[in-house]
Amino acid sequence: MSAGARYLCGMLALGVGGVAVVRALPSPWRAGWLLALGITLLVQGPLGWWLVSSLGRERFFAVWVLGMLLRLLVVAVTGLLVVPALGWSAAPVMLALVGFLVVSLALEGIVSAFQYSRTPVR
Repeated sequence: MSAGARYLCGMLALGVGGVAVVRALPSPWRAGWLLALGITLLVQGPLGWWLVSSLGRERFFAVWVLGMLLRLLVVAVTGLLVVPALGWSAAPVMLALVGFLVVSLALEGIVSAFQYSRTPVR
């Protein structure tokens, strides 16, 4: 199985697990957490796949830096524009967004480490 396929399977598991967590939350927090999960899957899914597919290539560092900057931009736009526009409390949404992004970044690291451990050293 390729690194990209492993990563997509992991993101699917994150989505399913995230929905299960959201269902267990108090009702006022659910909408914010669902928004955060949706943003994470829409933004992090393609960015993470792009990163793990660039493993071992010269562009890896550039992809990583661009991806981190885009993630920071998403957090800023969500916290400064989206949440206030919706009139929601920022704490639940931002906690969930940053938490989901951190978990998905950890998934990138795990997939990358697994792929690297299976790649012969030249």
